[in-house]
Amino acid sequence: MDEKLMEIIVCPSCRKKLIYDTNQEKLRCEECKLEYNIINGIPILIIEEAERL
Repeated sequence: MDEKLMEIIVCPSCRKKLIYDTNQEKLRCEECKLEYNIINGIPILIIEEAERL
């Protein structure tokens, strides 16, 4: 994941910073307990498509 993108990207639900999980290739929000998939290098930041932790 690009470092510059990680500086500005936030959870669409709570607007908190996301954590990049390098093992699973997902973005995680500790506040909302949601994981967002990354497909072909593109984060899918759609709340309805996120997975609950």
